[in-house]
Amino acid sequence: MTKEMAGKTLFSKKNKVRNKLAILLHSSEPNVFITTHQQPENSEINFNHRSSNASLPSPVMSSCSSPASFMSPINHIPSPYSESPWTLPHDSNGEDGITYNTGLIGSLIREEGHIYSLASSGDMLYTGSDSKNIRVWKNLMEFSGFKSSSGLVKAIVVFGNRIFTGHEDGKIRVWKYSDKKKKAYKRIGNLPSTKDYIKSSMNPNNYIEARRHRNLPWIKHYDVVSCMCLDEETGLLYSGSWDRTIKVWRLSDSKCLESINAHDDAINSVVAGFDGLVITGSADGTVKVWRREFVGKSKKHLFAYTLLDQDSAVTSVVVNASQATVYAGSSDGLVNFWERKKQSLSHGGVLRGHKLAVLCLATAGSLLLSGSADNSICVWRSEGSGVHTCLSVLNSHTGPVKCLAVQDRNEDYDDDDDDRKDEEWIVYSGSLDNSLKLWRVSEILA
Repeated sequence: MTKEMAGKTLFSKKNKVRNKLAILLHSSEPNVFITTHQQPENSEINFNHRSSNASLPSPVMSSCSSPASFMSPINHIPSPYSESPWTLPHDSNGEDGITYNTGLIGSLIREEGHIYSLASSGDMLYTGSDSKNIRVWKNLMEFSGFKSSSGLVKAIVVFGNRIFTGHEDGKIRVWKYSDKKKKAYKRIGNLPSTKDYIKSSMNPNNYIEARRHRNLPWIKHYDVVSCMCLDEETGLLYSGSWDRTIKVWRLSDSKCLESINAHDDAINSVVAGFDGLVITGSADGTVKVWRREFVGKSKKHLFAYTLLDQDSAVTSVVVNASQATVYAGSSDGLVNFWERKKQSLSHGGVLRGHKLAVLCLATAGSLLLSGSADNSICVWRSEGSGVHTCLSVLNSHTGPVKCLAVQDRNEDYDDDDDDRKDEEWIVYSGSLDNSLKLWRVSEILA
Protein backbone atom coordinates (compact mmCIF):
# COMPACT_ATOMS: atom_id res chain seq x y z
CA MET A 1 0.00 0.00 0.00
CA THR A 2 1.40 3.40 -0.98
CA LYS A 3 1.75 6.23 1.54
CA GLU A 4 -0.94 8.15 -0.32
CA MET A 5 -3.40 5.24 -0.09
CA ALA A 6 -2.58 4.68 3.60
CA GLY A 7 -3.18 8.36 4.27
CA LYS A 8 -6.58 8.23 2.53
CA THR A 9 -7.56 5.12 4.52
CA LEU A 10 -6.64 6.78 7.83
CA PHE A 11 -8.49 9.95 6.80
CA SER A 12 -11.57 7.87 5.94
CA LYS A 13 -11.48 6.11 9.33
CA LYS A 14 -11.26 9.45 11.14
CA ASN A 15 -14.24 10.71 9.17
CA LYS A 16 -16.26 7.64 10.14
CA VAL A 17 -15.48 8.17 13.83
CA ARG A 18 -16.42 11.84 13.62
CA ASN A 19 -19.62 11.06 11.76
CA LYS A 20 -20.61 8.51 14.42
CA LEU A 21 -20.06 11.17 17.09
CA ALA A 22 -22.19 13.65 15.18
CA ILE A 23 -24.95 11.07 14.70
CA LEU A 24 -24.92 10.22 18.43
CA LEU A 25 -25.31 13.82 19.49
CA HIS A 26 -27.92 14.65 16.87
CA SER A 27 -29.91 11.47 17.45
CA SER A 28 -30.65 12.59 21.00
CA GLU A 29 -31.93 16.01 19.92
CA PRO A 30 -32.19 16.48 16.16
CA ASN A 31 -33.20 20.08 16.71
CA VAL A 32 -30.20 20.90 18.89
CA PHE A 33 -26.99 22.02 17.24
CA ILE A 34 -23.87 21.17 19.21
CA THR A 35 -21.15 23.79 19.13
CA THR A 36 -17.88 24.50 20.90
CA HIS A 37 -16.41 27.84 21.85
CA GLN A 38 -13.26 27.05 19.88
CA GLN A 39 -13.74 24.89 16.83
CA PRO A 40 -10.53 23.14 15.74
CA GLU A 41 -9.13 24.17 12.41
CA ASN A 42 -9.93 21.98 9.40
CA SER A 43 -12.63 20.21 11.41
CA GLU A 44 -14.38 17.58 9.30
CA ILE A 45 -17.46 17.48 11.57
CA ASN A 46 -20.30 19.67 10.37
CA PHE A 47 -22.84 20.24 13.14
CA ASN A 48 -24.74 22.90 11.12
CA HIS A 49 -24.63 25.15 14.15
CA ARG A 50 -25.92 28.67 14.25
CA SER A 51 -23.43 31.28 15.45
CA SER A 52 -24.44 33.07 18.62
CA ASN A 53 -24.98 36.75 17.90
CA ALA A 54 -27.72 37.59 20.35
CA SER A 55 -28.70 41.23 20.64
CA LEU A 56 -28.33 41.49 24.40
CA PRO A 57 -26.96 44.07 26.82
CA SER A 58 -23.27 43.71 27.58
CA PRO A 59 -23.44 40.77 30.00
CA VAL A 60 -21.48 40.02 33.11
CA MET A 61 -19.61 36.85 32.15
CA SER A 62 -19.30 34.32 34.97
CA SER A 63 -16.91 31.53 34.08
CA CYS A 64 -16.19 28.14 35.56
CA SER A 65 -12.71 27.63 34.15
CA SER A 66 -10.94 25.87 37.01
CA PRO A 67 -13.27 25.16 39.92
CA ALA A 68 -12.93 22.36 42.39
CA SER A 69 -13.77 19.16 40.49
CA PHE A 70 -15.32 16.12 42.09
CA MET A 71 -14.37 13.00 40.16
CA SER A 72 -15.84 9.58 40.72
CA PRO A 73 -13.35 7.14 42.29
CA ILE A 74 -11.72 4.72 39.86
CA ASN A 75 -12.24 1.74 42.16
CA HIS A 76 -15.77 1.31 43.45
CA ILE A 77 -16.45 -0.81 46.49
CA PRO A 78 -19.35 -3.29 46.38
CA SER A 79 -22.70 -1.96 47.49
CA PRO A 80 -23.48 -2.71 51.13
CA TYR A 81 -27.06 -3.35 50.01
CA SER A 82 -27.09 -6.75 48.34
CA GLU A 83 -30.41 -6.04 46.61
CA SER A 84 -29.38 -2.65 45.30
CA PRO A 85 -28.14 -2.42 41.70
CA TRP A 86 -26.19 0.72 42.52
CA THR A 87 -22.40 0.77 42.76
CA LEU A 88 -21.29 3.04 45.56
CA PRO A 89 -17.96 4.86 45.80
CA HIS A 90 -15.98 5.18 49.00
CA ASP A 91 -17.69 6.93 51.85
CA SER A 92 -17.40 10.71 51.66
CA ASN A 93 -16.08 10.71 55.23
CA GLY A 94 -12.39 10.13 54.56
CA GLU A 95 -9.74 8.70 56.85
CA ASP A 96 -8.34 12.19 57.30
CA GLY A 97 -11.56 13.20 59.05
CA ILE A 98 -12.61 15.65 56.34
CA THR A 99 -16.26 15.54 55.22
CA TYR A 100 -16.77 16.21 51.55
CA ASN A 101 -20.23 17.70 51.19
CA THR A 102 -20.31 17.54 47.40
CA GLY A 103 -19.53 14.42 45.41
CA LEU A 104 -20.68 11.21 43.80
CA ILE A 105 -22.76 8.84 45.92
CA GLY A 106 -23.49 6.07 43.45
CA SER A 107 -23.91 5.00 39.84
CA LEU A 108 -26.33 2.74 38.03
CA ILE A 109 -25.91 1.37 34.52
CA ARG A 110 -28.70 -0.54 32.80
CA GLU A 111 -28.52 -1.97 29.31
CA GLU A 112 -31.61 -0.03 28.29
CA GLY A 113 -30.14 2.72 26.18
CA HIS A 114 -29.93 6.46 26.76
CA ILE A 115 -31.66 8.05 29.75
CA TYR A 116 -33.74 10.98 28.51
CA SER A 117 -35.94 11.96 31.47
CA LEU A 118 -36.04 12.00 35.27
CA ALA A 119 -38.62 12.96 37.88
CA SER A 120 -38.28 12.90 41.66
CA SER A 121 -41.27 12.76 44.01
CA GLY A 122 -40.70 12.18 47.72
CA ASP A 123 -38.50 9.09 48.07
CA MET A 124 -39.41 7.87 44.57
CA LEU A 125 -37.41 8.40 41.41
CA TYR A 126 -38.78 7.83 37.90
CA THR A 127 -36.49 7.35 34.89
CA GLY A 128 -37.35 7.21 31.20
CA SER A 129 -35.18 5.85 28.40
CA ASP A 130 -35.28 4.92 24.73
CA SER A 131 -36.19 1.37 25.78
CA LYS A 132 -39.72 2.76 26.30
CA ASN A 133 -39.46 1.67 29.95
CA ILE A 134 -40.27 3.89 32.92
CA ARG A 135 -38.42 2.53 35.93
CA VAL A 136 -39.29 3.41 39.52
CA TRP A 137 -36.57 3.56 42.20
CA LYS A 138 -36.87 3.85 45.97
CA ASN A 139 -33.95 4.28 48.37
CA LEU A 140 -31.43 3.35 45.65
CA MET A 141 -33.26 0.13 44.87
CA GLU A 142 -35.49 -0.79 41.96
CA PHE A 143 -39.06 -0.59 43.22
CA SER A 144 -41.23 -1.10 40.15
CA GLY A 145 -41.62 -0.16 36.50
CA PHE A 146 -43.95 0.03 33.54
CA LYS A 147 -43.60 0.10 29.78
CA SER A 148 -45.31 1.90 26.93
CA SER A 149 -46.05 0.21 23.64
CA SER A 150 -44.18 2.79 21.56
CA GLY A 151 -42.18 6.00 21.80
CA LEU A 152 -39.11 6.61 23.95
CA VAL A 153 -39.80 8.61 27.10
CA LYS A 154 -38.78 12.27 26.69
CA ALA A 155 -40.50 13.84 29.74
CA ILE A 156 -41.97 12.76 33.09
CA VAL A 157 -44.19 14.72 35.49
CA VAL A 158 -45.59 13.39 38.78
CA PHE A 159 -48.80 14.81 40.27
CA GLY A 160 -50.12 13.05 43.34
CA ASN A 161 -50.65 9.39 42.45
CA ARG A 162 -50.58 10.08 38.72
CA ILE A 163 -47.54 9.98 36.45
CA PHE A 164 -47.61 11.75 33.08
CA THR A 165 -45.09 10.65 30.46
CA GLY A 166 -44.36 12.44 27.17
CA HIS A 167 -43.16 10.28 24.29
CA GLU A 168 -41.38 10.44 20.99
CA ASP A 169 -44.52 9.24 19.20
CA GLY A 170 -46.36 12.44 20.22
CA LYS A 171 -48.45 10.80 22.93
CA ILE A 172 -48.91 11.77 26.58
CA ARG A 173 -49.67 8.69 28.65
CA VAL A 174 -51.14 8.71 32.18
CA TRP A 175 -50.26 6.07 34.79
CA LYS A 176 -51.34 5.31 38.34
CA TYR A 177 -49.93 3.23 41.18
CA SER A 178 -52.58 0.53 41.41
CA ASP A 179 -51.36 -2.47 43.43
CA LYS A 180 -49.33 -2.15 46.64
CA LYS A 181 -48.73 -5.90 46.93
CA LYS A 182 -47.36 -6.28 43.42
CA LYS A 183 -45.96 -2.74 43.35
CA ALA A 184 -47.67 -2.35 39.99
CA TYR A 185 -48.49 0.70 37.90
CA LYS A 186 -51.44 0.78 35.53
CA ARG A 187 -52.00 2.94 32.50
CA ILE A 188 -55.26 4.84 33.05
CA GLY A 189 -55.45 6.95 29.92
CA ASN A 190 -53.95 9.41 27.46
CA LEU A 191 -53.97 13.15 26.91
CA PRO A 192 -56.28 13.81 25.19
CA SER A 193 -58.67 11.05 26.16
CA THR A 194 -60.04 8.87 23.39
CA LYS A 195 -63.52 10.29 24.03
CA ASP A 196 -62.34 13.91 23.71
CA TYR A 197 -60.35 13.15 20.58
CA ILE A 198 -63.30 11.49 18.83
CA LYS A 199 -65.59 14.35 19.88
CA SER A 200 -63.12 16.92 18.57
CA SER A 201 -62.72 15.02 15.31
CA MET A 202 -66.44 15.35 14.58
CA ASN A 203 -66.27 19.14 14.38
CA PRO A 204 -64.61 20.45 11.18
CA ASN A 205 -63.77 23.73 12.96
CA ASN A 206 -61.37 21.88 15.25
CA TYR A 207 -59.03 20.91 12.42
CA ILE A 208 -55.72 22.65 11.78
CA GLU A 209 -52.88 22.07 9.35
CA ALA A 210 -50.74 19.90 11.60
CA ARG A 211 -48.60 18.43 8.84
CA ARG A 212 -47.99 19.27 5.23
CA HIS A 213 -51.20 18.73 3.25
CA ARG A 214 -52.86 17.12 6.26
CA ASN A 215 -55.40 18.62 8.65
CA LEU A 216 -55.87 17.09 12.10
CA PRO A 217 -57.67 17.98 15.39
CA TRP A 218 -55.80 20.65 17.36
CA ILE A 219 -56.05 18.94 20.76
CA LYS A 220 -53.31 16.39 20.03
CA HIS A 221 -49.55 16.68 19.51
CA TYR A 222 -48.29 15.38 16.18
CA ASP A 223 -44.57 15.26 16.88
CA VAL A 224 -42.25 14.45 19.79
CA VAL A 225 -43.53 15.59 23.20
CA SER A 226 -40.21 17.03 24.34
CA CYS A 227 -41.12 18.70 27.65
CA MET A 228 -43.82 19.07 30.28
CA CYS A 229 -44.31 21.09 33.44
CA LEU A 230 -46.88 21.39 36.18
CA ASP A 231 -48.52 24.43 37.77
CA GLU A 232 -50.04 23.01 40.94
CA GLU A 233 -51.66 26.31 41.98
CA THR A 234 -53.80 26.47 38.85
CA GLY A 235 -54.08 22.71 38.35
CA LEU A 236 -52.67 22.94 34.83
CA LEU A 237 -50.21 20.78 32.92
CA TYR A 238 -48.21 22.28 30.04
CA SER A 239 -46.73 20.17 27.25
CA GLY A 240 -44.31 21.34 24.58
CA SER A 241 -43.58 19.55 21.33
CA TRP A 242 -41.44 19.56 18.23
CA ASP A 243 -44.70 20.34 16.41
CA ARG A 244 -44.01 23.93 17.65
CA THR A 245 -47.08 24.10 19.89
CA ILE A 246 -47.72 24.24 23.61
CA LYS A 247 -50.85 22.61 24.91
CA VAL A 248 -52.56 23.44 28.20
CA TRP A 249 -54.30 20.60 30.07
CA ARG A 250 -56.69 20.87 33.02
CA LEU A 251 -55.76 18.10 35.43
CA SER A 252 -59.16 17.84 37.11
CA ASP A 253 -60.80 16.41 33.97
CA SER A 254 -57.85 15.94 31.54
CA LYS A 255 -59.31 18.50 29.12
CA CYS A 256 -57.11 20.29 26.60
CA LEU A 257 -57.92 23.96 27.14
CA GLU A 258 -55.56 25.61 24.65
CA SER A 259 -53.11 24.96 21.86
CA ILE A 260 -50.59 27.78 21.39
CA ASN A 261 -48.55 28.17 18.22
CA ALA A 262 -45.60 29.35 20.27
CA HIS A 263 -42.46 29.13 18.10
CA ASP A 264 -41.09 28.81 14.59
CA ASP A 265 -39.14 25.64 15.39
CA ALA A 266 -39.19 22.72 17.82
CA ILE A 267 -40.00 23.56 21.45
CA ASN A 268 -37.40 22.12 23.81
CA SER A 269 -38.54 23.49 27.17
CA VAL A 270 -41.59 24.88 28.97
CA VAL A 271 -41.72 26.01 32.62
CA ALA A 272 -44.41 27.56 34.80
CA GLY A 273 -42.77 30.55 36.43
CA PHE A 274 -43.64 33.15 39.06
CA ASP A 275 -46.29 35.90 38.79
CA GLY A 276 -48.44 33.63 36.65
CA LEU A 277 -45.88 33.53 33.82
CA VAL A 278 -45.05 30.62 31.52
CA ILE A 279 -41.65 30.59 29.77
CA THR A 280 -40.77 28.59 26.66
CA GLY A 281 -37.48 27.89 24.87
CA SER A 282 -37.10 26.71 21.29
CA ALA A 283 -34.66 25.57 18.63
CA ASP A 284 -35.55 28.81 16.83
CA GLY A 285 -33.22 30.55 19.33
CA THR A 286 -35.90 32.40 21.29
CA VAL A 287 -37.10 32.42 24.89
CA LYS A 288 -40.66 33.71 25.14
CA VAL A 289 -42.85 34.76 28.06
CA TRP A 290 -46.58 34.08 28.19
CA ARG A 291 -49.12 35.46 30.65
CA ARG A 292 -52.49 33.91 31.52
CA GLU A 293 -55.19 36.56 31.40
CA PHE A 294 -58.95 36.85 31.01
CA VAL A 295 -60.14 37.02 27.43
CA GLY A 296 -63.86 37.49 27.68
CA LYS A 297 -65.17 35.04 30.25
CA SER A 298 -62.30 32.55 30.05
CA LYS A 299 -58.57 32.71 30.67
CA LYS A 300 -56.09 32.41 27.79
CA HIS A 301 -52.32 32.47 27.53
CA LEU A 302 -51.23 35.59 25.70
CA PHE A 303 -47.76 36.39 24.41
CA ALA A 304 -46.07 38.94 26.69
CA TYR A 305 -42.54 39.51 25.36
CA THR A 306 -39.37 37.82 24.10
CA LEU A 307 -36.46 37.46 26.53
CA LEU A 308 -33.91 36.14 24.06
CA ASP A 309 -33.55 36.05 20.28
CA GLN A 310 -30.33 34.48 19.06
CA ASP A 311 -28.96 32.17 16.40
CA SER A 312 -28.10 29.29 18.78
CA ALA A 313 -30.89 26.90 19.73
CA VAL A 314 -32.35 27.21 23.23
CA THR A 315 -32.17 23.74 24.76
CA SER A 316 -33.43 24.16 28.33
CA VAL A 317 -35.21 26.71 30.51
CA VAL A 318 -35.65 26.62 34.29
CA VAL A 319 -37.03 29.01 36.92
CA ASN A 320 -35.85 29.71 40.46
CA ALA A 321 -39.12 31.02 41.88
CA SER A 322 -37.69 31.96 45.31
CA GLN A 323 -35.18 34.30 43.65
CA ALA A 324 -37.44 35.31 40.74
CA THR A 325 -34.78 34.30 38.20
CA VAL A 326 -35.09 32.61 34.80
CA TYR A 327 -32.20 30.60 33.29
CA ALA A 328 -31.90 29.44 29.67
CA GLY A 329 -29.24 27.06 28.34
CA SER A 330 -28.20 27.07 24.69
CA SER A 331 -26.44 24.91 22.14
CA ASP A 332 -23.45 27.29 22.27
CA GLY A 333 -22.70 26.16 25.85
CA LEU A 334 -23.89 29.37 27.52
CA VAL A 335 -26.54 29.99 30.17
CA ASN A 336 -28.33 33.34 30.00
CA PHE A 337 -30.31 34.53 33.01
CA TRP A 338 -32.89 37.20 33.80
CA GLU A 339 -33.99 38.68 37.12
CA ARG A 340 -37.26 40.30 38.06
CA LYS A 341 -37.06 44.07 38.10
CA LYS A 342 -40.35 45.66 39.10
CA GLN A 343 -42.91 44.36 36.61
CA SER A 344 -40.58 42.79 34.05
CA LEU A 345 -37.56 40.52 33.65
CA SER A 346 -34.18 42.13 33.06
CA HIS A 347 -31.17 40.37 31.53
CA GLY A 348 -28.64 39.75 34.29
CA GLY A 349 -25.72 38.14 32.48
CA VAL A 350 -24.28 34.95 31.02
CA LEU A 351 -22.74 31.94 32.75
CA ARG A 352 -19.89 30.36 30.82
CA GLY A 353 -18.94 26.93 32.13
CA HIS A 354 -19.30 24.41 29.32
CA LYS A 355 -17.45 23.64 26.11
CA LEU A 356 -20.46 22.05 24.41
CA ALA A 357 -24.23 22.48 24.41
CA VAL A 358 -26.11 22.86 27.68
CA LEU A 359 -28.76 20.11 27.53
CA CYS A 360 -30.52 20.43 30.91
CA LEU A 361 -30.91 22.74 33.89
CA ALA A 362 -32.20 22.40 37.46
CA THR A 363 -32.43 24.68 40.49
CA ALA A 364 -32.19 23.95 44.23
CA GLY A 365 -32.19 26.68 46.86
CA SER A 366 -29.68 29.25 45.65
CA LEU A 367 -28.05 26.72 43.30
CA LEU A 368 -28.26 26.24 39.56
CA LEU A 369 -27.09 22.97 38.00
CA SER A 370 -26.29 22.77 34.30
CA GLY A 371 -25.74 19.49 32.46
CA SER A 372 -23.94 19.49 29.14
CA ALA A 373 -22.93 17.53 26.06
CA ASP A 374 -19.36 17.89 27.37
CA ASN A 375 -20.31 15.17 29.95
CA SER A 376 -20.08 17.52 32.95
CA ILE A 377 -22.43 19.17 35.45
CA CYS A 378 -21.60 22.67 36.69
CA VAL A 379 -22.87 23.73 40.11
CA TRP A 380 -23.49 27.49 40.37
CA ARG A 381 -24.49 29.48 43.45
CA SER A 382 -26.36 32.77 43.15
CA GLU A 383 -24.79 35.39 45.37
CA GLY A 384 -27.43 38.02 44.60
CA SER A 385 -27.35 41.09 42.35
CA GLY A 386 -26.65 38.91 39.30
CA VAL A 387 -23.42 37.42 40.70
CA HIS A 388 -22.92 33.64 40.38
CA THR A 389 -20.07 31.53 41.75
CA CYS A 390 -19.15 28.18 40.23
CA LEU A 391 -18.79 25.93 43.29
CA SER A 392 -17.82 22.73 41.53
CA VAL A 393 -17.86 20.64 38.38
CA LEU A 394 -19.24 17.11 38.68
CA ASN A 395 -17.32 14.81 36.35
CA SER A 396 -18.19 11.14 36.12
CA HIS A 397 -20.39 10.64 33.07
CA THR A 398 -18.79 9.45 29.86
CA GLY A 399 -21.59 10.77 27.66
CA PRO A 400 -23.74 13.92 27.36
CA VAL A 401 -25.77 14.74 30.49
CA LYS A 402 -29.36 14.79 29.25
CA CYS A 403 -31.51 15.28 32.35
CA LEU A 404 -31.37 16.35 36.00
CA ALA A 405 -33.65 15.98 39.02
CA VAL A 406 -33.21 17.34 42.55
CA GLN A 407 -34.40 16.03 45.90
CA ASP A 408 -34.33 18.16 49.04
CA ARG A 409 -32.03 16.47 51.57
CA ASN A 410 -32.73 19.21 54.11
CA GLU A 411 -36.04 17.55 54.99
CA ASP A 412 -33.99 14.99 56.93
CA TYR A 413 -33.07 17.69 59.45
CA ASP A 414 -35.10 19.58 62.02
CA ASP A 415 -34.93 23.35 61.89
CA ASP A 416 -33.18 23.38 65.28
CA ASP A 417 -30.85 20.46 64.50
CA ASP A 418 -27.26 21.40 65.37
CA ASP A 419 -25.94 18.88 62.84
CA ARG A 420 -27.37 20.91 60.00
CA LYS A 421 -24.44 23.03 58.82
CA ASP A 422 -25.66 24.03 55.35
CA GLU A 423 -28.20 23.34 52.65
CA GLU A 424 -27.68 19.95 51.02
CA TRP A 425 -29.39 18.36 48.04
CA ILE A 426 -29.53 15.00 46.32
CA VAL A 427 -29.05 15.39 42.57
CA TYR A 428 -29.85 12.70 40.00
CA SER A 429 -28.30 12.90 36.54
CA GLY A 430 -29.22 10.85 33.48
CA SER A 431 -26.90 10.55 30.52
CA LEU A 432 -26.57 9.26 26.98
CA ASP A 433 -23.85 6.95 28.37
CA ASN A 434 -26.81 4.84 29.62
CA SER A 435 -26.05 5.60 33.27
CA LEU A 436 -27.89 7.24 36.14
CA LYS A 437 -25.80 8.88 38.84
CA LEU A 438 -26.57 10.11 42.32
CA TRP A 439 -24.75 13.11 43.80
CA ARG A 440 -24.65 14.91 47.12
CA VAL A 441 -24.48 18.67 46.49
CA SER A 442 -23.99 21.37 49.09
CA GLU A 443 -24.43 25.10 48.84
CA ILE A 444 -21.25 25.49 50.91
CA LEU A 445 -18.00 23.75 50.04
CA ALA A 446 -16.47 21.72 52.86
